Amino acid sequence: MGLHRLTAITIGVPDPDSTADYYRDFGLADLGGNRFGTVDGGEQLRLARTPQRRLLELGLGVHDSDDLAGIAARLDKLGVTHRLDEDNLTVEDPNSALTVVVAVSPEIREQPAAPAATNGPGRIDRVNARADGIGRTAPVRPRKLGHVVIGSLDQQASQRFFAEGLGFRISDEVPGLAAFMRCSTDHHNVLVQQAPLNFLHHTAWEVEDVDEVGRGATAMLEGNPERHVWGLGRHHIGSNFFWYLKDPAGNFSEYYSDLDCIVEDALWKPEVVEGAKGLYNWGPPPPPSFLAPEDLAALMTGSHAPD
Repeated sequence: MGLHRLTAITIGVPDPDSTADYYRDFGLADLGGNRFGTVDGGEQLRLARTPQRRLLELGLGVHDSDDLAGIAARLDKLGVTHRLDEDNLTVEDPNSALTVVVAVSPEIREQPAAPAATNGPGRIDRVNARADGIGRTAPVRPRKLGHVVIGSLDQQASQRFFAEGLGFRISDEVPGLAAFMRCSTDHHNVLVQQAPLNFLHHTAWEVEDVDEVGRGATAMLEGNPERHVWGLGRHHIGSNFFWYLKDPAGNFSEYYSDLDCIVEDALWKPEVVEGAKGLYNWGPPPPPSFLAPEDLAALMTGSHAPD
């Protein structure tokens, strides 16, 4: 696979300043100019002013110009117009109105997080000491941008664009709804779901473990209970722990940990998952606003308004 990671995203919002405050609280590093970074990924989020919230740009990393040429050839076969330069390729998915920029970029090198000692029946690994997670006081800092979920007017066409055109691999599917696709060893980096309009559902940010998921969400909700969306729980597809929150523009952001990783494609068997397991394995039931964000009607009205 020539692709190796998500690099950065640009989100359009009506009020970048209030949205920027949210992502500072979320733990992203403020780089100035409404740009934000993660511990291991560097600059990974940019905010721009737009009339409605939407994902404007998705960045992908490849190793070299040969990888770019391969993507260009596949897009040509699909009949998708693109612009190829020496170090990057720019293309728009016509079904999700999303601009994708593929650029020659270094791989993310994450410093391993030390595993916390745990106890269980017949297994005492933490002796004469309190759990590591309850003693942490430092603010939660996301390690990297893990994945984005977008709505598309034609999910199957967008899936072909990402898989057959850009070179994503399909990890698992929920029939008639979504495909979990990867451009790295992470179980998924992009999920495209069928939707009545093009919109950003959520972004997901990796933290060390479930304690950091819980600590991060708890800190975000202190004094701001309206930020809560769904959690704590564990997904079936991808296996990750999750907690979803909402920024002032209406975009969901997810703290996650312990995601499945696929290092050898031949050893992973994609599954078709139906029913509730398409959403979660355990946790509180997802609220209706997670399945259909409350501002969808307004977004649909705005998307058809004259410029």
